[in-house]
Amino acid sequence: MRDGCWRTSVSHGRKVVRCAACVPPFVASSRGSSASPPGVGLKTDTTWAEAPYPVLVVDRHGRLVRANDAARPILPGAASGVRLHEQVPAWLADAHQQIVETAPPSTVTRALRGNIGDRFFEAHPTVGADGDVMWWLVDDTDRRLAETALSDVRRRSEVLSAVSSTLLSTLNVPRCMEVAAAMAAEHLAEAAVLVAPPQGRRCPLTFARQGAPVVQTTRQVDVAGVPGLAEALQGFPPVPARWINPADIPDWVLPEGFAGPIGSVIVAPLPGHGVPAGALILLRSSTEQAFTEGEEVFARLFAARAGAALSAARLYTEQATITATLMQDLLPPALHRVHGVEYAGSYRASRDHERVGGDFYDVHPGTGPSQETLVVLGDVAGKGLDAAVMTGKIRNTLHALLPLAENHEHVLNLLNGALLTSRHARFATLVLASVRRRADRVRLRLTSAGHMPPLIVRNDGAVEEAATKGTLVGALPAVAARTVETELAPGETCLLYTDGITEARGGPLVDELFGEERLKRALAECVRMPAEAVVERVQMIAAQWLSGGRHDDMAVVAISAPKAGAPTVADGQGGGRPGRSRSSE
Repeated sequence: MRDGCWRTSVSHGRKVVRCAACVPPFVASSRGSSASPPGVGLKTDTTWAEAPYPVLVVDRHGRLVRANDAARPILPGAASGVRLHEQVPAWLADAHQQIVETAPPSTVTRALRGNIGDRFFEAHPTVGADGDVMWWLVDDTDRRLAETALSDVRRRSEVLSAVSSTLLSTLNVPRCMEVAAAMAAEHLAEAAVLVAPPQGRRCPLTFARQGAPVVQTTRQVDVAGVPGLAEALQGFPPVPARWINPADIPDWVLPEGFAGPIGSVIVAPLPGHGVPAGALILLRSSTEQAFTEGEEVFARLFAARAGAALSAARLYTEQATITATLMQDLLPPALHRVHGVEYAGSYRASRDHERVGGDFYDVHPGTGPSQETLVVLGDVAGKGLDAAVMTGKIRNTLHALLPLAENHEHVLNLLNGALLTSRHARFATLVLASVRRRADRVRLRLTSAGHMPPLIVRNDGAVEEAATKGTLVGALPAVAARTVETELAPGETCLLYTDGITEARGGPLVDELFGEERLKRALAECVRMPAEAVVERVQMIAAQWLSGGRHDDMAVVAISAPKAGAPTVADGQGGGRPGRSRSSE
């Protein structure tokens, strides 16, 4: 026996011999024992025969010398004297032949691996001094199966993680359906069909096939023709794949270019947030392996992730649609010329990502040129959506009070009563302007309720402050207000604004208020400018003063008498499009 092939230790008076390749120990007799069979260079005793591992002793000629009891179940024909290659697979017979043909006999330092029957073994050889080789066969089947199962679980976990991150990265329903179908075809089957909940008699369908682009369409299909599909669309548990006859699948389910016939089908529901998000159909052709129970479970997990993502996308879309619809009544209207008078308005929320807030304005045109147009500009206490809800209530109330608009103070008191009985504990400041064109001049009735008085830009560059004042709305039992009348000559402008303009903080000292005096100086430079130009000028100067700093809501409305000679509705020469407000449609 060559040095290095064995490691020995003494245990209970007997010599324990271990292979250098770390195979489990077998027990050899102590010196003087006569238990070794004749002709075997490796000493063994009865304990060797009882080893838990299959062990074969093979001579240099390839004949089996001895096999222990553990080797009998896997090699029933293993008997002394038989040829090794007649009992074992070629990988083991060839390895033995390679070892004994080397001179001196080779010592294999690594285990050999291969199948014997339906089991997988590691073979560890030990070479004796006379050239006999003892083969220890370690059954590695369960470990390999466990490793394979663990690898599958890891791969599927990675796929599910990728599915979740990819699908939840979009809140667009068609895009979410496209990605879900494509990933299902890539990781689960040859082809996938995602069926969305019916819209009337038609179903949105998304077809995906490996290596082909995703196709989305809407068709009228018979969902009852696919076993389990109608139930899946209602959120019922899936029908096992083994219960679905592939021959029953209708042609509309097959994506274009699918290499049929169908060999295996899975129909899985897409569970949503309380409402089914659709169903997923997975297809494999008859040339592929049928879906296993493990793959069915994986498909259901995939469908659960896809359903959650689709449900979230649909919920977001519905909420976005509702928000956009409600927002239309909260956004300030676009202003233009009405009954021969120019109107322009601009609104900037306190936060750039918001579209509405506590400032608002409206223009309610009269029924004809001879009737007054009511202009309202206001500022509700607070910011953001809560303040915007309050502005919506005020605007709707004022719209209902239009028939009483001849008396501003009466309208303000009625509005005040409505606000005091409201659940909202907010107050507001307002300024009302009733506007009417008379020949080439514009007559104004102005009333302030706790708001800054309007500023009037005259043709000579003077900026006048209207002498109106009053108490705010929604705080006291009654509103006291003073209404003033004035006229605009052609080219003159009346500016209504909120405190977001004058209280804008910035400038060279960063924290200095813009103030009314700076606003008046800026307006003095806007002599005979159109209403739209005046509004843009005011907002631009205020923005420059802020230099990107924080600010309150800003709202500005300009009312201008057109310059002499400008065509108007009043003089019969088309005056442009009327202002867009709820009362003008």
